[in-house]
Amino acid sequence: MRSKPLLGLAALPLLGYAAMCAWLYARQRNIIYVPSATRIHAGLTDFTLERDGVTLRGWVVKAGLPNPVIYFGGNSERIENRRDQLARLLPGRSIFLLAYRGFGASGGEPTESALLGDALALFDHVREQHPGQPISVIGTSLGTGVASYVASKRSVERLVLVAPFDCLVNVAQSHYPLLPMGWIVRDRFDSATHLRGYTGPVMVLRAGQDDVIPAAHTNRLISVLGRPPHVVDLPFADHSTLGSDPALEGALAGFLQADLVRTTEPSVVTGGA
Repeated sequence: MRSKPLLGLAALPLLGYAAMCAWLYARQRNIIYVPSATRIHAGLTDFTLERDGVTLRGWVVKAGLPNPVIYFGGNSERIENRRDQLARLLPGRSIFLLAYRGFGASGGEPTESALLGDALALFDHVREQHPGQPISVIGTSLGTGVASYVASKRSVERLVLVAPFDCLVNVAQSHYPLLPMGWIVRDRFDSATHLRGYTGPVMVLRAGQDDVIPAAHTNRLISVLGRPPHVVDLPFADHSTLGSDPALEGALAGFLQADLVRTTEPSVVTGGA
């Protein structure tokens, strides 16, 4: 007679585990995408792109100049704060920054398929505005998943990945090792699959103190590339300070500004404090 209550007690941990999995599945996009700190009035933007009935808004720095660069920001990043930095580092080039759906002044709701489709639409728009000119792409954190997809589908001259990862599912599994993230996560941003065998010029910048993107996930992405990338290690930077590290600025300017001819020799650089 006592076995039934005991069995009920034994089932409680399993029920709690199942409830946690169900909660993560239902709320995952609220966890993956954090746009609240990026919201801005539409009147403060200077560029719009319409896609599927949604108005996406952002900025163009030095419009009309050649050899454009597209920047895809990180999660919760205010991409408008990158304008002055990129203008200083990349003189003589147009720079396009577009807020993701639901971020900045852009409408809509973020999902992986929507963000990737929007990114291709942006690339195609830039190509139409700059026919025959090379287009380089920069991605930071979440934006590396977007940038990697674009590079797999379009002709990108040079690709810069700041704090990249192999696949969002694998990163999530590192943070929640006891949960079946492969079943839970829908928006995967599988850069390792998109860039497998990719042979274009790539620069990877990684922070030695990054506790958001574990080093193993950046290294796995590097391992699938068709040729070794130019790797810049910043041992004293973390995920939030990587973008403002002086060594990053020097590497970014050097990689994108030295010339527009593909190089063949990979290298690894270690930045200072």
